[in-house]
Amino acid sequence: MAKTAIKQPTEALYTWDAQKSSGGVLLCGVDEAGRGPLAGDVYAAAVILDPEKPQIPGLNDSKKMTEKKREQLYPLVLSACLAYCVASASVEEIETYNILGATMRAMRRAVNGLHLAPGLVLVDGNRLPQLLFPAQTVVKGDANSASIAAASILAKVSRDRALLELDRQYSQYGFASHKGYGTKAHYAAILQYGPSPVHRPSFLKKLYAAQEEKRHEND
Repeated sequence: MAKTAIKQPTEALYTWDAQKSSGGVLLCGVDEAGRGPLAGDVYAAAVILDPEKPQIPGLNDSKKMTEKKREQLYPLVLSACLAYCVASASVEEIETYNILGATMRAMRRAVNGLHLAPGLVLVDGNRLPQLLFPAQTVVKGDANSASIAAASILAKVSRDRALLELDRQYSQYGFASHKGYGTKAHYAAILQYGPSPVHRPSFLKKLYAAQEEKRHEND
């Protein structure tokens, strides 16, 4: 019996998109980066890949790549796009609208920033922002859709670069190494120096509650 060829991840992502874009529908993939960290803005990217361009070699879910690999693919994604836009929502917006609301705002800005109108917007996850175009959610979309995977790379690399800039402004927190996530070293720096203007106050409540509990135990 002949063996069935196993599709490589990149090929499978493009095949999935091709099925969604039958009839010439212009697909737009949308993904976010930075919902979980303790500091910095949340980012989103919207990508319309050019169906006439070759597949991006090695394209996959950005979370499955090293930082170096994402940086290598970033310009390849840009060159393969018909249109793209990267947007963000600020720490102030995260505190005002909560992280979900701020993420939806960043996604909406990214889609609205495209110079082409998509026929169908594919949004990673299970929540849709309010959009002017037909849209649907795709759970684990960055592992299924080439368009969403491409968006995930643009969003992740853009946010990581922003955190490198924050590291230059607030070097005591180590943003360059942990990108704002709640590592042991990051928590220790917050307790030593206090929060910076780019930290998300609502994300630090558990840390301070735990410290308060320790103080009571030691009294």
